[in-house]
Amino acid sequence: MSLQIRLATPADAAAIAAIYAPFCGGDSAVSFETTPPPPAEMGERIARTTVSYPWLVAEDASGIRGYVYASRHRERAAYRWAVDVTAYLRADSRGQGLGKVLYHVLFDLLRAQGFHKAYAGIALPNPASVGLHASLGFRQVGVYRGVGYKAGAWRDVSWWELSLRSETAAPSEPKPLSAILGGPVWTRAIAAGQARLTVTPHDATPSSASR
Repeated sequence: MSLQIRLATPADAAAIAAIYAPFCGGDSAVSFETTPPPPAEMGERIARTTVSYPWLVAEDASGIRGYVYASRHRERAAYRWAVDVTAYLRADSRGQGLGKVLYHVLFDLLRAQGFHKAYAGIALPNPASVGLHASLGFRQVGVYRGVGYKAGAWRDVSWWELSLRSETAAPSEPKPLSAILGGPVWTRAIAAGQARLTVTPHDATPSSASR
């Protein structure tokens, strides 16, 4: 089948865990997790996340080639219009524009839910991921110096911000994912992503420092 974009389900956990696992190992500083989560744990994460936020996969006949998702930025209530975003691609699917396409769909859905800001943490050095986020309109807002120890060194994490909506004096409450799932906005966002899959600009891949 051709490449399709859809909502992740717990049934995708094994494939998603396999994509993520190399970034948790001792020789990679991309993720600050040190032990790859097993499929059962990944399935629980998917189920928890998709109550409130999109978790998207790109899939073809070879299986899941990459995924993106959003999650709560901070616990306190006033942060509820902000999300963290993360992208990971399978090794054979990098540098083909897929990460950018998936992010575009994710951002369209987050706007429809009423979120205002998206943040990405990038463990340094990672020029490919920095390039991807900059190309999508993210701007660097700060660096946590030596915040994590991974792969034999203290690691900086660069934080990047994307404005999804204009700030307003009285923002509407963010909608749960169920409010847009399968509706017109969802259908349009997925269709736009599918259309973008015909274009393959080179981009970067893993973005998360701490997911």
